[in-house]
Amino acid sequence: MLLSIEQLAFAYRGTPVLSGFDFHMAAGEHSLLIGASGCGKSTLVNLICGLLTPESGTITLGGEAMTGLSPARRDDLRRRRIGLVFQTLRLVSSLDLTANLALAQKLVSGEGGGDRIAMLIERLGLSHRAHALPRELSQGEAQRAAIARALVGRPDLIIADEPTSALDHRNMENVVTLLRECADESGASLLVVTHDDRLRDHIASVRQLSPVGQRATA
Repeated sequence: MLLSIEQLAFAYRGTPVLSGFDFHMAAGEHSLLIGASGCGKSTLVNLICGLLTPESGTITLGGEAMTGLSPARRDDLRRRRIGLVFQTLRLVSSLDLTANLALAQKLVSGEGGGDRIAMLIERLGLSHRAHALPRELSQGEAQRAAIARALVGRPDLIIADEPTSALDHRNMENVVTLLRECADESGASLLVVTHDDRLRDHIASVRQLSPVGQRATA
């Protein structure tokens, strides 16, 4: 099992967001976790990645207990094993798209550049934006750029937080196809967290994020 979450609980300013939450993913599995806005999806992503600390419960990634690590070790584990697609862009504003991807690749592997960056830029329809700064990208282009950055390091687990919310139907299909293919190419697991019902037809394993106090259901 690549990702195992047991009895996870988290509250924000005293208000429960997640409680008794269980979730499991095998290596190479593709899963869609779907739920309405405000039900704790982004909080869950931040917990899995070690950006937040749960009140109770465990998160185990590749046999390592994320919840038992120091902040520095959590950062290292996330950098090595997780590729994140955030809702916000989070690119370096002073670097163009190609340089941003090279920087992300270097942080993971120590090397920046190469054919993978060019492949991702082309597959996401961003070849004409390869040397554009983040502020020069449209909302849809920026979201695709963030996806390319998450994929460039060949992570064990790809987590995409609302990766298609700003995309039209054609680009949504292109992005989901790329996420699936890149995951399969490297044997990575893919977790897409969203409220976008269009994705139900594109990822085989669909789980609903239930209200606080209940578990995710198939």
